[in-house]
Amino acid sequence: MAALVDENQPLLGASEDLARRQDEDDALHGAIDFDPSGDPENPLEWPSAFKWGIVALMAFMAFTVTFTCISLVPVANRIAFDLNHGHENKEASVLLVTIWELGEAAGPLLIAPLSEVFGRYPVMNVANCLFIAAIILAALSQSTWLFVAARCLNGVAVASNVLNPAIVGDMFVSEQRGSPMSFIMIAPLIGGAVGPAIAGAIAQSLGWRQILWMSALLATVCEVLFLTCFRETYKVPILRRRAARFAEETGDESLKAAANTGDHRSVSKLWQSIKRPVSVISGSIVLALLALYGGVGFSFFYFMAVTLPDILEGLYGLSPAATGSAFMCFSVGSLLAIFLCEKTLDGIYVKLKDANNGKGQPEFRLPLMIVGAFTLPLAVAGYGWIAELRLPLPLLLVSVGFMGFTLLLAFLPLMAYVVDAFGLYSASALTSVIVIRCLCGTFLPLGSGPAIDAFGYGWGLTLFSAGALCLAPIPIVIFRYGPRLRQLSSYTRDV
Repeated sequence: MAALVDENQPLLGASEDLARRQDEDDALHGAIDFDPSGDPENPLEWPSAFKWGIVALMAFMAFTVTFTCISLVPVANRIAFDLNHGHENKEASVLLVTIWELGEAAGPLLIAPLSEVFGRYPVMNVANCLFIAAIILAALSQSTWLFVAARCLNGVAVASNVLNPAIVGDMFVSEQRGSPMSFIMIAPLIGGAVGPAIAGAIAQSLGWRQILWMSALLATVCEVLFLTCFRETYKVPILRRRAARFAEETGDESLKAAANTGDHRSVSKLWQSIKRPVSVISGSIVLALLALYGGVGFSFFYFMAVTLPDILEGLYGLSPAATGSAFMCFSVGSLLAIFLCEKTLDGIYVKLKDANNGKGQPEFRLPLMIVGAFTLPLAVAGYGWIAELRLPLPLLLVSVGFMGFTLLLAFLPLMAYVVDAFGLYSASALTSVIVIRCLCGTFLPLGSGPAIDAFGYGWGLTLFSAGALCLAPIPIVIFRYGPRLRQLSSYTRDV
């Protein structure tokens, strides 16, 4: 569900990416580089139309990923029923929705460092092919657990959420990255809005497998375009290939060494890249607390996703097509939160900085998160009680939109805080937050079925919202004591 939150935050953040590239460039330094007077192979100097064509292609893939992830949510119960030979299995229907997140917890740990070793082009294309194969495997599945395994593999193979920000950073200078990143970020929201609506209509008339074949078709079109139109954007492999080409033409042994040494050194750092997020989160109490809160808060999307079809079809008598359309409300709420954060997040930071004698602090990103932290549990409880009391349908849909709004309001400032607070280590810190978020999104919603069966929608969801309310003071604690707590970690000590 990467799509409904800002997962396009760089997993290879600007500072860390720069430091890592500096190490890898050592082997090439003094041997070969882009021509500072103009170089057609330098992605920063590619024609603007071509760069925006790549941005549009990445947005198309981000849309496809979200469509594939979210489209099956409204018909998850039907899929589990069919694959269990006519027997209901609520736990399986929840898991086949949330298991995607378990895959996405593993994907970033592998895809980001692999792209630094081999380049964006081969990693993106291999991941896309694996993504297509996993969709086809799911479409052909005849058992629930094979379907679950295929969906998990789908999550692992999602490269766009990890590499899109890095590719934008390869092609655009800092001052020009806002527009392409915003364009890419809107695409998943569209996919999250229209995916369930289209899927509900298709499942009602043609069956749920046709949804997967449609996703496979979209992903195949994307991959053909990536294979034929996309070019390598990462500087290091481009220069290595240039060094190898010049070495072959001139017989210069120093150029051969430059071309080969970088690969060896990059491969030797692969394990370090994979384990760095664990080191960062284990060494920072601030990051551990925020990751815990972010993971629990994010899991409420899946609480909504696995309960809304039952509520709309079972309590309100809606068709699968109408149920799918109802998911648009969550996307609308999420979009409003993104617009609010875009308009106010920097303004709040500047005002607090001015009030602090012109000294900025990462904690100045947190006021909106504090508001979201205390309103999200209320939104979840309200959603549960509206369903329990069978209040008018428009009121239920408003509560779904309000959940989307409060969830993003709590999550987006968190990501901005991590980028500001961890500086050089922001990429690894963001990765650890996303991994914890994915794990919580996979497993916490499995408790929704037993809780609702035991207590009903009202008290069942209120129970979980009370747990989130207990964690709501975390951003207040970080806002108040963050400057001191950050000094306890070597990763944030000098910020």
